[in-house]
Amino acid sequence: MTLYDYSPLPTRPRLEWPDGKRVAFYVGLNIERFLPGQPSTSIWPLDIKPDALNHGWREYGERVGIWRTMDILDRYGLRASALINSLVTEHNPQIIEAGTERNWAWLAHGRTNSELHTGYEPDEERRILTDITTTIEKATGQRPKGWMGPALTETDNSPQLLSELGYQYVLDWTNDDQPYRLNVPGMLSVPYTVELNDLGLFLRGLTGPDFLQMVKDQYDVLREDSAETGRVMALALHPFVIGQPFRAKYLDLALQYIAAQSDVWLTTSDDIAAHYVTV
Repeated sequence: MTLYDYSPLPTRPRLEWPDGKRVAFYVGLNIERFLPGQPSTSIWPLDIKPDALNHGWREYGERVGIWRTMDILDRYGLRASALINSLVTEHNPQIIEAGTERNWAWLAHGRTNSELHTGYEPDEERRILTDITTTIEKATGQRPKGWMGPALTETDNSPQLLSELGYQYVLDWTNDDQPYRLNVPGMLSVPYTVELNDLGLFLRGLTGPDFLQMVKDQYDVLREDSAETGRVMALALHPFVIGQPFRAKYLDLALQYIAAQSDVWLTTSDDIAAHYVTV
């Protein structure tokens, strides 16, 4: 059995969002814990220990960038879809507390982004997923409904095991502008993005003004497309990237533009999934 079937978007029934909105917009806020001395996302790949350069760059997000990003989201009444490593609950409880106060949607994002979610036998993976899930639930008071693997990684068994744990959707398959049903009962794929993603964009050399224009263009085209059927716009953010002062300025301007649109549904990935299963 394949995980999902091919479904050309023009052949699907019309998808309508609440209150006649045309584009469902959410912020996928990656809140990650990296392990010192282990290879991971790097601004300058180095094989040294301690790797102060790369670890310090990543840790800026936990110490400073997340708070700057949080202030900007608050300014426009945006609840984050918070993709958290379960280790964040142990090392950064203040972030969990602040997000809980804001009623963020909490999604599981593996244990740490220093470890890919690959190569597990089913029983081992079941144990790991159970530990991640219960750790996040205990810390946030909210059992996660959505999953995104570290670096969007899964095993062939992940969707079924996640379903058994009560998950309703995954973000790992970035192949659509709408949610769709997986061939695992009760499981959806909800759109995420590796294109409109600060980590990929800025590390390729794009600037703040480039980012702002891309966000505007993405919304404008999706809004035009949605004359026939509703679309999802995901914005993927990492506090150690977008939380830098010279970039945060342009996130503020981008969200100001999105929040001012009359046809946008400012929402979370949880609420997109919940609405989709009712239509």
